[in-house]
Amino acid sequence: MSSQKEKFYITTAIDYVNADPHLGHALEKIQADVIARYHRLLGKDVFFLTGTDEHGVKIVKAAEEKNKTPEELASQNTQKFKDLCKVLNISNDDFIKTSDQKKHWPSVKKIWEKLKANGDIYKKEYQGLYCSGCEAFITKKDLKDGRCVIHQKEPEAIEEENYFFKLSRYSKEIEKAIQEDKIKIIPETRKNEILNFIGRGLKDVSFSRPRKDLKWGIPVPDDESQTIYVWTDALTNYISAIGYDKNSIKFKKYWPADVHCIGKDILRFHAAIWPGILLSAGIELPKNIFVHGFISVDGQKMSKSLGNVINPFELVKKYGTDPVRYFLLREIPPTEDGDFTYEKFEKRYNADLSSGLGNLVARTLTLAEKIEINSYVSKSIKPKIDETWQNYRKFLDELKFNEALSSIWGLIGFCDKYIEKEKPWENKDPEVIKELLSALSNIASLLQPFLPETSEKIFQQLGTDPKKKEEKFKPKKGKPLFPKFRS
Repeated sequence: MSSQKEKFYITTAIDYVNADPHLGHALEKIQADVIARYHRLLGKDVFFLTGTDEHGVKIVKAAEEKNKTPEELASQNTQKFKDLCKVLNISNDDFIKTSDQKKHWPSVKKIWEKLKANGDIYKKEYQGLYCSGCEAFITKKDLKDGRCVIHQKEPEAIEEENYFFKLSRYSKEIEKAIQEDKIKIIPETRKNEILNFIGRGLKDVSFSRPRKDLKWGIPVPDDESQTIYVWTDALTNYISAIGYDKNSIKFKKYWPADVHCIGKDILRFHAAIWPGILLSAGIELPKNIFVHGFISVDGQKMSKSLGNVINPFELVKKYGTDPVRYFLLREIPPTEDGDFTYEKFEKRYNADLSSGLGNLVARTLTLAEKIEINSYVSKSIKPKIDETWQNYRKFLDELKFNEALSSIWGLIGFCDKYIEKEKPWENKDPEVIKELLSALSNIASLLQPFLPETSEKIFQQLGTDPKKKEEKFKPKKGKPLFPKFRS
């Protein structure tokens, strides 16, 4: 009788389709992909979800500026986000769209009806400040010099009748869940940030907009005069994609989410509003919310006006998929802001990938082609390999991608020193070369979640099967993995 695999459900935020993908979108998808691939290697049944958020005011405004309908713009830009997943070698199992009336809308309507039946939805007149960038009502406390801190725009003063959700009713319960790590917020600084916010008391939030002002979205059940607020709609994607509306086998199997991977600008929605919705609807809370920072370019925020938005498609075209993955995972701190420049990128590429990993593979396989290789178990390098695996698992369990990569490159550096010490090109010692081949096999295994294409190429050049425990090598040197890049 076969034992059932442990499940693991990971999601990214769903991306707004008002503009093209940028490097920040690539970072989040790559981080989530590493987590998903790592847990697959651990033997878990992984479900990895990403997608697009296609409704809301800013989609409508962006479409008007381009003389398109919201449907046309959403369809066009959603395809770009799907293409980004392919270009970055993202291993997502599904891609959800909030415009999907068969897959997504029924779950949103079911959630609305659950909240209403629980007495948590009510209608009232409202006056407030609305930031279309955040797709949220904000207070004067959220402003700096009269502008939204995140989008640097003045909010719009709005007076309208909306449906509201009694988020205040769940304030203490949400606070307790986060304090006790029932919902674990990573890193601790973001946990403290959201607890400070909740500690001031959560207020009821608008859950709809008048349909006369916003037709692009899901109508409120039993009230066609209102459109369901974009965040109510968007957050539900995490359960609509796995069949919440039908209480499907997939929903029962994968929920609750093990990790929601999000940016710091949407923490409040995920750690306050989303838990409130779930508590009202009687659904389990997510286990972890992993929060990453922003990417600046040469110390400045990416913006169209500055002309410094980095196009991830062009970056991959110039340098390759795995180098882009490597830079973002190694150079950008997982939970903090990081900076991108082409100079930093090429320095990392040449030092770590070309002169580091690529050079070690080429040197070792050049030597190995000259001797006969049988099955072999490393001895001299084995303590360093074991230490690397131990650190690697620890860092990946803690979602410290840069430190896990640092541990791998520590092993690469160790092998380089081993070569210089043993000088196998002089003494032709087959045992030394076998040691190095075994080390390379382990390095390829360690790289699987991070640089999947490179890992596969190394295994191919080693002539060994990563799925088999016994290492049998038939080395055949291939093309250089990372030719040195010269600007």
